[in-house]
This record gives sequence, C-alpha cells and structure tokens, in this order.
Amino acid sequence: MLVERMLPFTSTIFAEMSALALRTGAINLGQGFPDTDGPASLLADAAANITAGVNQYPPGVGVPALRSAVAEHQKRFHGLDVDPDHVLVTSGATEAIAAAVLALCGPGDEVVTFQPYYDSYGATVALSGATLRAVPLRPVPGAGFTFDPDELRAAFSARTRLVLVNTPHNPTGTVLGRGELTLIGELAAEFDAVVVTDEVYEHMVYAGAEHIAMAALPGLADRTLTISSAGKTFSVTGWKVGWVHGPPRLVNAVRAVKQFLTYVSGAPFQPALATALSLPDTFYRTLADDLARKRDLLVDGLRRAGFAVYPPRGTYFVVADVAPLGVDDGAAFCWRLPELIGVAAVPVSVFCVDPDLGRTLVRFAFCKRDEVLAAAVERLAGLRALG
Repeated sequence: MLVERMLPFTSTIFAEMSALALRTGAINLGQGFPDTDGPASLLADAAANITAGVNQYPPGVGVPALRSAVAEHQKRFHGLDVDPDHVLVTSGATEAIAAAVLALCGPGDEVVTFQPYYDSYGATVALSGATLRAVPLRPVPGAGFTFDPDELRAAFSARTRLVLVNTPHNPTGTVLGRGELTLIGELAAEFDAVVVTDEVYEHMVYAGAEHIAMAALPGLADRTLTISSAGKTFSVTGWKVGWVHGPPRLVNAVRAVKQFLTYVSGAPFQPALATALSLPDTFYRTLADDLARKRDLLVDGLRRAGFAVYPPRGTYFVVADVAPLGVDDGAAFCWRLPELIGVAAVPVSVFCVDPDLGRTLVRFAFCKRDEVLAAAVERLAGLRALG
C-alpha cells in the first residue's frame, strides 16, 4: 500500500491529458514536448556513438567531455566560472532536482518555492518528508506573473532548508528579474538556505527578457545548485540528460543520492550533447526566434477564441484564463476540451497547493509545428460558436 504522503501523487496530469488526447484524437497542447527533432548533427553524432559501441555504463558523474562542455556553456552564456569537476550529469533535470531535495532535506525541514510549480516539485518534497511552503505567483495585467515580497519573506523560517527557484518559469512563462532574484538570494542568505535553480528553459526567452543565472549574482555562488538539461534546448526530451553544478560540498551531497536513483544513463547521448552545446550563437537565437513566432500565433488564436491571455516572456507555454468564456473551473474545462473541440490543455490548478489560485487558468504548449498550431487555433475558434 502506498505511503500516505505520496497518495496525492499517484498520477501526473501530463499522462492523463496525453492519454485523453490520444483517445479522442485531439491536438495535444497539454504535455510540453516538441513534435520536431533536434539538430541533425546532434542526432547523427548520437547514432554514430550507438553503432560505435558507446552503449555501456558511462562514468557515474558523467562523461568528461559533457562536464567540460557544460562548464564552457555556463561561462559563455552566464559568465560563470565552473570547474568541470563540480558538474554532475543526471537523468534529466527532474532527477537532479529530486536528488538535491532528497540529499539536503528531511522531516522537519521546509522548502520554499513558488506556486504554480512544475508537478515534480511537490512530489519530491513529499518523498523527502519535508514541508513545502509555496508562495503565490499572481497574474498582473500587462506584467505577467509576479510575487508579493512580503509573502515571500513570510514563507521563510528557521526551518527553511532549501529554496527551489524555476526561471524561466513553468507554467506561467514568467522570467524572474534581477531584483526579484536578488531578494530571493538575500532571504536565502539570511536564513542560511541552499538555493536550487531549475533553468531548463534558459535559452527560451522573448520580448527583451533576460535570463539571469542566480549563481552569477553577488554572494550566491557558494550556496547555489544550478540545474539545467538538454531536453528542451535541443528538442530531445526523451533522452533525459541533465546536469547540476555548484560548490563541491553541495554537488557531492547530490551525487551521494543520485548514484542510488538511476546510477547512470545516456551513454551514447552524453558525448553527442557535449558537441551540441558548442553550436554557434545562431542556433540559440533561431531557437528563441522560432518559438517567439509560435507563441504569437497561439496567443493571437487564444485571444480570438475569447480567452484572456498572459503572453509568456519565457518557456514554451502560455497561460490563458477561461473566465471570459463563462467558465469557472479550468480543470473541468480541460477534461471537456478534447471532446468538445479536439484540443488538449492542462489546468494550472494542479500545479498549486492552493487550487483556487489557478482555478480558471489553463496552460497550452506552443512547441509544435506551425501547421499543428494553426489547426489548434482553428479548432479553438469554435469555442465562440459554442457560446
């Protein structure tokens, strides 16, 4: 029988909505995975590695080439001086987050994060036995989602062990600014908490937004674990290759747990990704430009369909409010939507400790081919006819 603390996590909304989309033939804008492959050179390198026999256990900390490439990437894009020996390769960012929380937190500890949040955060904190303290991100017209500094401070206490920060933020698309990150860092220092940053959407920022690595802010490098992955940037979400870096004492703690989760993974993928990380700036610019165009296509379509929309400054998700459609329950709306018009989305309320916080909000993914998004927009337009 499942332990009580894990009873709320027996299934994920992504699996449920993807299954519903498959069953109804709906366009799946719920689960966040691209429907195109990554760079041809990356795929060719991975295939060559497989046929060349790179198929057995890689080193437990990751292949040296990838650890060095991550360090070089962090210097190139964020100005961080990272020792490759302080980089740990993981089975995606999700494992890195889980290993960090399990390594650093236990019963009696508290973890501060923002809600809505990626669903693994709540499950991982529950696994550790710690308590989640979730600070609301609320929509502000014309400014996306933001938090109340007083509410953030109130979430900290002598029990605060870890602060889990996701920027660019899933599901809201918010990109936290320097002032917001500085405040988070000041509170972490005041309460002697470790900062864990989930930066998997670091190359997906739009509208003049800037992704700032928290470890680059004054005084934070020594208390910050920085996490990212290849899945989103290179459209290979199924490869599950991520990494974490930070001060040795923290990375060593994460490694102690990680080695008993998956041990290792991705042998033929790791060296291929090491090469891909050095792709020219044009690759990264094109990635963001293409997604910005897709974002605009979906945002415009959602507005024409009658939603109130909060255009994201990062990630490949857009949050829309169903209240203008006369709907007061986003979750019920999402369960009906695939059969109603043939499009799948996910309710934001499932990402919240307080479900009323996102009660009328739904999340759509725009990391799809243009023709798929165009078809989805055409179907969404049918909502007006349904009245």
